[in-house]
This record gives sequence, C-alpha cells and structure tokens, in this order.
Amino acid sequence: MAARPHPSPLSLALLALALVLGGGQTAAAAEPAAISASPTLRKIHDTGLITVGYRLSSPPFSYLNLDRQPVGYSVDLCRKVVQAVRRRLDMPDLEVRMMGVSSATRLPLVANGTADLECGVTTHNVERESQAAFSLTIFVASSKLLSRKDAPVLSLDDLRGRPVATTLATTSIQFLQAENRRRGLDMKILAGLYDIEGFRMVTARQAAAYAMDDVLLQSLLAEAPDSAEYMIAPTPLTSEPYALVLRKGDPVFKRLVDEVLAGLYRSGEIQAIYDKWFQQPIPPRHINLQLPMSPALQRVITHPTDSPDPAVYR
Repeated sequence: MAARPHPSPLSLALLALALVLGGGQTAAAAEPAAISASPTLRKIHDTGLITVGYRLSSPPFSYLNLDRQPVGYSVDLCRKVVQAVRRRLDMPDLEVRMMGVSSATRLPLVANGTADLECGVTTHNVERESQAAFSLTIFVASSKLLSRKDAPVLSLDDLRGRPVATTLATTSIQFLQAENRRRGLDMKILAGLYDIEGFRMVTARQAAAYAMDDVLLQSLLAEAPDSAEYMIAPTPLTSEPYALVLRKGDPVFKRLVDEVLAGLYRSGEIQAIYDKWFQQPIPPRHINLQLPMSPALQRVITHPTDSPDPAVYR
C-alpha cells in the first residue's frame, strides 16, 4: 500500500485557521440563537431596555423610599436578574425602566409585554398560570386576619354578616369570595387598591378585620403608631408562595431567572438579602420587623421549587 503523503506545514496552518474561524462563527451564532429563542430577551436586546414592575407600597418587598426610588427584598432579587441579563446579552449599559404596578395591573402588564419582569408580593397559584409564568418561590407567606384588640376576630366564623377588608385582585379576596359562597357567611367584602387602604378600614371601624398576607400585616403594624391596639389572628387562612412574574411561553428567560435565584440560594447570599429587609432597620422610618426566616422558606432555599401547590409549603 502506498504511503499517504504528510500534510505540509502550510496546509496544517490553513486548516487550524479554518477551524478557529469556523469555531468562532459557531460561537457567535450561538448567542443570537439563544436570544431569538426567548421573546423576552429578544425584546430587551432589540430595544436596549428592560422594564421591571414594582409595587408602590408593599414593604419590605417592594415600595418607594423617601427619594421615590423602588427598594425592597423582591426589588433586590430583580436587580440580580437584571445583572444576569446584561451579562447574557453582553449589554453592560442596558437601560432599566422601573414601572409602578398595582395588584390589579401587575399580571396584565407582564402578559401584554409592557413589563418584562414583576418584583412584588405576587402569589403563584394554578389559576394565575393562565396569565403568566412564575420563577422559583422567593418567599412563603400565610393569609391571616388583622383586627382591633377591643373587637377581636379569630376566624371567618367571627365575620359572619360583618364587613371584612382586603385588597383588589389578590388571592385573599378570591379566598374570601369563595368561602362566602361555600359557607354562606354573608360577609360584606370591602376591597382597597393598596394594602394600607384595608388597614385604614379597620382603624376607622369600617371593617371588622383585614384579610391579607401575614408579613404585610406585620409590616403595616410596625409602621402604625398605635400598633398595640391591633392583633393578628394566629390561625392561617391560606399558604402564599411568592414568586417573580414572567411572561408565559418563554422557558429560556424563566431558566435564566431561576438560575439567578438558585445561585443566590446555593451560595447563601440570599440570607444576607433576607436579613437586610427582615432583620435590620429599613427605610424610611428605620423600623426592624425582626422576622426570622420561616422553616417553609428555609426548605425552599435548600430545595428550590416553583410549585403553586400550597401543600408543598406547609
């Protein structure tokens, strides 16, 4: 058999150059492909802008400080996501637009593409999955009843035929409406646009109780000068897993967001972020909620989940 001719040094050099160039083209094509697979990343890339929804008055998760800048636990998590988006798109100067949302507008604004991400106090449940997608769980709350100590309300049975306050477009109002029908409680359900409005209905004796997530009730009481006059019933009505809100049908963007959160959980950085907002003085009045991390949230951090099933968190 005739010996094969050895390639010349020049041909080897040309082959190496071709491989380098070809590999570079493949790598360069991979990133646009990843972007094109994500409607959210494509929109952010093409506009040079990411729009983040936040709540105006839901401390310590998402609210405005004295400088009218959004701050809070959920806002800090969203800022970590924005950093990751900048790296993924290689856009260090990516513009960030912070957009105030309410309980009624948060899901529609994400669903219609106005906001790319919502960082607030949004419960992930099965019903809402028809409108939006959700990140890994970032907090676990329980819906409870706040009332005056001189007229205590310990359960829904105490509200039969009486007015109860809550907030529009929340899981709490859905729960109250469902229980009202199921049990024939004849409650008069009063709904405010913001959390503070429900609390004010109780302070003005327009409502016998305010039904909302326990951590938000505790935050409201911490801000109230007459907090000793109120109480929170110990028995939870529901379990509320909070998550960041994303658009449906974009698994690539959801994976990016979940990777950011899982990284914070894995590294332990989430503990410092949690302590900053729940165990240290927070603006504007430098009140310390003194709320240790719950066993349910500790389990989420150890074993991250995006489950909407309340039973997972009990």
